[in-house]
Amino acid sequence: MLTILSVVAVVAVTAGGAFFLVGLERIWSLFGPPDLGSVEFETLRLRSASNDALVCPPHLCKARSDLTPPLFAVYAAALRVAMAKVIATEPRITLIESNDTTLTERYIQRSALLRFPDTIMVRYIEPPEGGTTLAVCSRSQLGRSDLGVNLARLKRWLRKLALYVGEPPGPAHQG
Repeated sequence: MLTILSVVAVVAVTAGGAFFLVGLERIWSLFGPPDLGSVEFETLRLRSASNDALVCPPHLCKARSDLTPPLFAVYAAALRVAMAKVIATEPRITLIESNDTTLTERYIQRSALLRFPDTIMVRYIEPPEGGTTLAVCSRSQLGRSDLGVNLARLKRWLRKLALYVGEPPGPAHQG
């Protein structure tokens, strides 16, 4: 009995060591690319798994938004600069794409311990009445539940963004 347990322990330790030696990011890439790609907010469909979060103005998205973003009293360029400051405060985040024509940016942020990748898409919107708002979608690559991580991220980013822009969070609320 002791021999079987010893073999199981050696196999477990070896497998665990190999897992970390190969690298968590490389292991997760076996399940697909960490970047889930861009989204079109107008036609976005959230997955049935509870590992997506969405902040979107009601006129833009057909999908159910978790939060309605505020209208900031700044131009899109200024809001993008403020968001860059917000993102600079976040750990383990990488800019994947930035498009000045569509006013969109896409990021990958990884979890601290297991390095799970989440794709975050941001789009800045200048409505005709002035100011700038935004749409943000945060999606987990792996699993069926993110334990609220994506929604917590979006709430945190909106709070920080309001501080950098110099106004209170305004009308952002649960969708």
